[in-house]
Amino acid sequence: MISAIVPARNEEMNIARAVESLDGQAEVHEIIVVNDGSADRTGEVLAELQVSVSKLRVIDIRELPAGWVGKNYAAAMGAHSANCKWLLFIDADTELYPGAAWQALADAEEHASSLVSYSPEQVLDTLAEDILIPFVYSRLAERYSYARVNNPGLQDAAANGQFLLIRRDAYNAIGGHEAVRARVLEDVALARLVKASGRNIFFGPGQGIVRTRMYRTFGAMWQGWTKNLFELMGGTAGSFVREILETFPGLEIALFVCGLAATGGARWILIAAPLIVSASGHLRYGRWLKENRYPLSLIEFYVPASLLYAVVLAASYWKYVRGTVAWKGRRYPTETR
Repeated sequence: MISAIVPARNEEMNIARAVESLDGQAEVHEIIVVNDGSADRTGEVLAELQVSVSKLRVIDIRELPAGWVGKNYAAAMGAHSANCKWLLFIDADTELYPGAAWQALADAEEHASSLVSYSPEQVLDTLAEDILIPFVYSRLAERYSYARVNNPGLQDAAANGQFLLIRRDAYNAIGGHEAVRARVLEDVALARLVKASGRNIFFGPGQGIVRTRMYRTFGAMWQGWTKNLFELMGGTAGSFVREILETFPGLEIALFVCGLAATGGARWILIAAPLIVSASGHLRYGRWLKENRYPLSLIEFYVPASLLYAVVLAASYWKYVRGTVAWKGRRYPTETR
């Protein structure tokens, strides 16, 4: 019932795990990996996999047409070659748990949805990942409420391109990836088109269904989040300011600095005040972690997480203001609203 489509550019470290996890899904009839001009061993790994994975087909593309984001073009080429009723787009760094495809089809039927997407479990292996990733996803959960996205009566729409299952007829009706060919944030754009067409979306947490480790180095994490965080959080100067005001611990810092500069009894009051405000922030972050199924122990990173998040968001805003973002050796134009 499902054609799985995996855009891959320089994914030698990840692609085998993604393909093998798809091969274990009984509902996946074919696996189409689109090798998007990889300069590493991705092509060699895929050639080795074709010996043992009969479902696997590989499409090689060398040139990116003008006006396209690379991932979107690769996804479109995969969809054009697919044969099944459902199209499952996953990122090459994503791994499906056993039964994931069955669960997605069951959710599609239960919720009468033409698009099913999950926010994957995030594998955290470094200190930088522990600090930033849970904070980012907690903020995303605040902005893209599952309940609101899944409510047909509301315009809210969202999806995560790391796991995006869509009926082929709905995909064709909205124009597929060609309709969002220049969008860096293609998954949310597709979801908005699906919902605007009058079709239902089901978006939910991916624990026990799908997991991913997005970035293996701090440099890759920096480039990845500065590429899209500003647009994820609204894509306007106003949304940027609101997000900074809601998350940056500016009040705590200001009170603490004033306390250090003060003398007498006021000094200790001003030093104690930011500790009280910070405690409130820690409690709020603890609630976010619990709601998004992250270990509560990560609460210790609240202050560095909020600071790093603000820096990444500001850098992302600056890139959009300048008009381009970079990803995997390519530059793409952006715009602010």
